[in-house]
Amino acid sequence: MSDTVEARVRSFILTNFMVAPEDSRFSDSDSLLSLGIIDSMGVLEVSTFLQKEFGVDAAPSEISPGNFDSIAAIAAFVARKRGT
Repeated sequence: MSDTVEARVRSFILTNFMVAPEDSRFSDSDSLLSLGIIDSMGVLEVSTFLQKEFGVDAAPSEISPGNFDSIAAIAAFVARKRGT
């Protein structure tokens, strides 16, 4: 499941955020915040995407770099929330 989640999250990020083609080669573990791909508003957009796409609601206390800093962290967050 996580590969599917990771692929869908990556697709969302590449489609909805300004990512130059040469910057689109980041790994699933790279920090989206440190690379400047997303900012705090972007994290909220990703949270909304997760709710719509996967039915996963993030409580305000869960919207943190630990859960939203990389594609791998986002996929792990979705898996925890779904109990898988």
